[in-house]
Amino acid sequence: MSLANAPEMPGGYRPSEDEEYMNASQLAYFRAKLNAWKEEILRGAKETVNIMQKETENHPDLVDRASSESDRALELRTRDRQRKLISKIDEAISRIDDGSYGYCEETGEPIGLGRLEARPTATLSIEAQERHERSERVHRDD
Repeated sequence: MSLANAPEMPGGYRPSEDEEYMNASQLAYFRAKLNAWKEEILRGAKETVNIMQKETENHPDLVDRASSESDRALELRTRDRQRKLISKIDEAISRIDDGSYGYCEETGEPIGLGRLEARPTATLSIEAQERHERSERVHRDD
């Protein structure tokens, strides 16, 4: 599921700015979106394991072996990033359960539907995220 794809919701529901922020329908929509994303990642991980198990043959040519090892290392790094993303997805689902989903953990203000559509695991509003990134740049330059 690319993030642009919406989960299938009854009646083709999509969150709207015209309704109460983080109402039950919006929470159900984002829960479905997060669960679908997680399922897609897990499916991809299973496919990777199957492919890697099939590709255990020895390559007689050193260049082929090096290329295969490089591809395998890249795939493993990608899967590690996705493993961390699953953690963030689970945290977002926990925030839906505890009622804090959709609100900036720094300011308490609404994150906004557009930002959550683009990044359903977001924990900061755009303004708070920009402040955080500016602060990181300043400290990194020190």
